[in-house]
Amino acid sequence: MKRKTKGALGIALLLPIIIIMAVLVYYPIIKTFSYSMQKMKLTAPQDTGFVGWANYQAVLKSDSFWYSLQNTLFLLVVVVLITTVFGICVALMLNVDTKISGVLMAAAVLPWALPPVVNGIIWRFIFYPGYGFMNKLLIGIGVIDSPIEWMSRRFLLLFVVALVVAWRSIPFTAIVCLAGLRAIPHDLYEAARIDGAGRWSAFRHITGPLMVPFVGIGITSASITAINIFDEIVALAGYSDLGKNLLIESYLTTFSFLDFGKGSALTYIIMLISAVLGFFYLKNLTREVEY
Repeated sequence: MKRKTKGALGIALLLPIIIIMAVLVYYPIIKTFSYSMQKMKLTAPQDTGFVGWANYQAVLKSDSFWYSLQNTLFLLVVVVLITTVFGICVALMLNVDTKISGVLMAAAVLPWALPPVVNGIIWRFIFYPGYGFMNKLLIGIGVIDSPIEWMSRRFLLLFVVALVVAWRSIPFTAIVCLAGLRAIPHDLYEAARIDGAGRWSAFRHITGPLMVPFVGIGITSASITAINIFDEIVALAGYSDLGKNLLIESYLTTFSFLDFGKGSALTYIIMLISAVLGFFYLKNLTREVEY
């Protein structure tokens, strides 16, 4: 009787979140998939019907899709590279106990706390094409003679976007790596020191290998963030074709061209890519580390 009561109580406690997930997550996923299998363009409301995989085929044959995919992959590589390198460096600095460790931790976490659109607006003033802060700085130290048009060239714009997104993503990677550093037993370093190992040797044989799962979590999180960049691109360059990624392409297809069929197909493609990355994220999250 007690087991039945506990089981009923458990179901009752889980019921609200089950309803919320069903309404806000699973229903939209199913509905979006149904839209992606139909011809549904609001500029031609009478011309609708089931078309199967035609929307996916049209998307994959589109030059605009491949252009956006190239931009997305470029952002993915640069964001992951910058986030991983600087995230590890920040974690190593925060791992040193000082009187201002708390202040340094707060300063490191601050970019992560900013909303993406605010983050993009702040950096827009820094990379303003005229005499923004970055141009003034580079001219002041004699690196350049005239202002750089940061937003007028494709890959330069994408690099700026990747830098802005990485600045927001570094704190999470740093915190995860810091947790990994502090979880490593000091006995291992003591044993290595007794055996005559130096700092670099201890890092290469102890810190590095034991940090791999934590770095993996940071890389996967940064990858998901890079795939789903939207606010920073809009804040920096608007909805121009120059720097659009898959998410911008999906938004424009759905809400500017009012083609909900192709837009839903694009959304599902992005969701599947994010799901693959999410799988690796969860795999790294549950991975056990043997010290």
